Amino acid sequence: MENANFKLRGMSCASCAKNIEEAIHSVQGVDECSVNFGAEQATVTYNPKRTNLKAIQDAVDAAGYAAFPLQEQEMITGETDTEQAARLAELGKLRRRLIFGGVMTTILVIGGLPMMTGLHIPWIPDWLHHPWLQLILTTPIQFWSGESFYQGAWKAFKRHTATMDTLVALGTSAAFFYSLFPTFFPGFFSEQGLSPDVYYEISAVVITLILLGRLLENRAKGQTSEAIRKLIGLQAKTARAIRNGREVDIPIAEVVLGDIIIVRPGEKIPVDGEIVDGSSTIDESMVTGESIPVQKHPGDEVIGATINKTGSFKFRATRVGKDTFLAQIVKLVQQAQGSKAPIQKLADRVTGWFVPAVIAIAIATFIIWYNVMGNVTMALITTVGVLIIACPCALGLATPTSIMVGTGKGAENGILIKGAESLELAHKLQAIVLDKTGTITQGEPTVTDFVTVRGTTNENEFKLLQLAASIERNSEHPLAEAVVQYARSQGVELTDAKDFEAIAGSGVRGYVSDRLVQLGTHRWLNDLGIDTSILEEQWERLEKLGKTVIWIAVDGKIRGIMGIADAVKPSSANVIRVLHRMGLEVVMLTGDNRRTAEVIAREVGIERVFAEVRPDRKAATVEQLQSEGKVVAMVGDGINDAPALAQADVGMAIGTGTDVAIAASDITLISGDLQGIVTAIQLSRATMRNIKQNLFFAFIYNVAGIPIAAGILFPFFGWLLNPIIAGAAMAFSSVSVVTNALRLRNFQPKSSGKSIV
Repeated sequence: MENANFKLRGMSCASCAKNIEEAIHSVQGVDECSVNFGAEQATVTYNPKRTNLKAIQDAVDAAGYAAFPLQEQEMITGETDTEQAARLAELGKLRRRLIFGGVMTTILVIGGLPMMTGLHIPWIPDWLHHPWLQLILTTPIQFWSGESFYQGAWKAFKRHTATMDTLVALGTSAAFFYSLFPTFFPGFFSEQGLSPDVYYEISAVVITLILLGRLLENRAKGQTSEAIRKLIGLQAKTARAIRNGREVDIPIAEVVLGDIIIVRPGEKIPVDGEIVDGSSTIDESMVTGESIPVQKHPGDEVIGATINKTGSFKFRATRVGKDTFLAQIVKLVQQAQGSKAPIQKLADRVTGWFVPAVIAIAIATFIIWYNVMGNVTMALITTVGVLIIACPCALGLATPTSIMVGTGKGAENGILIKGAESLELAHKLQAIVLDKTGTITQGEPTVTDFVTVRGTTNENEFKLLQLAASIERNSEHPLAEAVVQYARSQGVELTDAKDFEAIAGSGVRGYVSDRLVQLGTHRWLNDLGIDTSILEEQWERLEKLGKTVIWIAVDGKIRGIMGIADAVKPSSANVIRVLHRMGLEVVMLTGDNRRTAEVIAREVGIERVFAEVRPDRKAATVEQLQSEGKVVAMVGDGINDAPALAQADVGMAIGTGTDVAIAASDITLISGDLQGIVTAIQLSRATMRNIKQNLFFAFIYNVAGIPIAAGILFPFFGWLLNPIIAGAAMAFSSVSVVTNALRLRNFQPKSSGKSIV
């Protein structure tokens, strides 16, 4: 099976989206299809041996719509030329027809003011409301400005369905064609004692207002993809590469793997790579959400589209084009924006029967009022009102627009959400399982304590650190690396060691400046006959804290000890406090021994700990929590976390972790900062709240609007809804839903203590 994405054109409401889904599903070889009305995009899973993109595109075309297959590179770099041309042409045509309709409708409304208000307005001549003039002015509005409604209705009719275009075409046509009778046969109406009133202005105003609503809706929907455009806009346009020994500026598309790129202060890094010469601080906030610039040195990775702040450096291109980190972010966000949330299923079910139900209600309304009142005018006004005010667009837009804005906002905050289902489910979470190593902690050993024997001067302490690190530099053990990194952070310059020897499971020894230096375990040094009693008390204290202790002896005498631990991330304790305040249970999961695990748990405020859990049992632990009736999120970063991430209701991968863990997750926290967990949950809650508001207003609008248009208030107040008002309400209902969704762009994560960037 393969996946394909199509950009769609020609949809006017959620019913159109349903029609396209049915058309694509009818193609032999198509397994799954999801059409997102808000994103105007279709995602299709198909068997390439049984069908192809052309067949799917033809099916959409046959249904009366247009589909543009999107290749992966095109999804990342933005609109294709064909798609952009089609979109601009469509908007241009809509704008021209709206302007023409607006001018003609203004004349019609002015001419109809005396009749509508019941007042004599001296400056409005009677002939301006003459039926024949109104007919002349309305006809091009009805059949040219409103052409798209007839086209859409005809397409739907051929497929034995109905859409919003059907409702508008029926409603406006009823007003227009009824008005033809009193225009051509005014005497007949007079003979029957009826007023030869015409309703051309109703048809014209409704068409103009709906066109205005569509234009505003398209503009508002365009803003929902602002995050994607921002991400795409982050890319550098050119790169300064070394070719044939010379520096040349080349388009970013011409950069190839292995190219050596030069970056100067203030410039954007064009592609992903590894620094080979020089160092600098780099602002990675555009892709990670972290505002603090990051120090980079030779061997460190750099991300395309980030900004070089201080120094100049050279780097080797390791990922280009669609493989860059930014390109993958864009791809994931686009996939999420094109997906459907489970809550949308309700709206889809309603949309399926909505339009036929409205047509049935309109017919019943006409029959009832005509039979009860014997007044064709009243029957016509109420029928047109019902047809015009009903709008499935608001229902169709309620969920996807919020999802598009929400996932885009997540990307701005360094959170990649792979699908709408994950975004929806995150607000239901009850338990958060945190892997210890690399998630709560930094994931690498760090020297946390350096204790020397009493009476050691600062100068001698510095010298002792130099001796220890100079020996450890020859070892490949992770603890040795921690000692070396600590020494360098203290400004220690390392020297050469002689006769280096590593004793497996015990320690290392060698000579530095003709002095015998030994570093290792308490047991090993005791076995060598070295007296360790001078620092026994400090050793026991560090051991109780779950730290690994390295003893340092020089010329056969103990001079100091180092406590090494996987340090807790600065944000961990604060994030866990916030999660508790949000009503979530926080659980720690680790393969480490229970003593070390409980020390870390106490430090960060976690009460429930699963320790000494083998990698193959992590998923079972998550399943155990789920069996307790909890909706569980798993947060991890390693390969051994992947099964647990997949088992969890929502898997969250630390972006600094492995590709396997990220692939198995539903949400990726790019920066590796646990604050992203809080932000993701808050964003999910804000998005779901926004969706529910949209659905409430969409349902209430139709539940209240249709009966009012049908004249339910007339027996009590003698009032009927003017179809012009119904048209205005229908036109702006979709705009109001999209506008409400756009409020999510103002989302700001909230936390106590450290702010979330």
